Amino acid sequence: MPAATSATSAAAAAPVALGQTIATHGTNQGVSACVSCHGTAGQGNAAAGFPRLAGLSVAYLVGQLDAFASGQRQNPIMQPFAKALTPRERIAVAAYFSQLPAPVAVPPINDAAIEPTDAGAWLANRGRWLAGLPACAQCHGPGGIGVGAAFPPLSGQPTAYIAGQLHAFQAGTRPPGPLGLMHMVAGKLSEADITAVSTYYGGLGHPVTTQANVHGGGQ
Repeated sequence: MPAATSATSAAAAAPVALGQTIATHGTNQGVSACVSCHGTAGQGNAAAGFPRLAGLSVAYLVGQLDAFASGQRQNPIMQPFAKALTPRERIAVAAYFSQLPAPVAVPPINDAAIEPTDAGAWLANRGRWLAGLPACAQCHGPGGIGVGAAFPPLSGQPTAYIAGQLHAFQAGTRPPGPLGLMHMVAGKLSEADITAVSTYYGGLGHPVTTQANVHGGGQ
């Protein structure tokens, strides 16, 4: 490998190594190991409503940690941890979880077969255009797989987590994303809508077999 390429790879790997240490062991400044809530493979915890982090983009994860640290995104658990991390440590944690494999795969969605009585699937894939409510899939991609840094994956995230974020967008306790879209979208959802679309995405996809030891040695 050319020296320049080797140096570049080493520089890129360093944040991941630091992120792995923080994610699996926490810090001396009182930050708990991320995996204690988000799972050893960053797969999330559906029962507790802790989101999946594995495979999400670095930019998205850094943006969320920065928002927790600044108080723009409010959460009694995450805000103290994000504030205790330096900007470099937040980038490192994001880099670590970003390179982990996504724990779910989503089959192709046949939206032509979706019936209006399936409220969650209908809202997610068709929207409610008479009310000016776009389909979630228009921004988050088919099957809610996520698009770029601005529109995270929804499929396979815990149902309780998705519902909690929609309520947070309604309450203004989470930044609304590009063009303030999520304040507008969430503001048009009823409680029944939130339950339906959260349940739909929370149950979408199937587990992917990952490497037995994604953290390398010693984990």
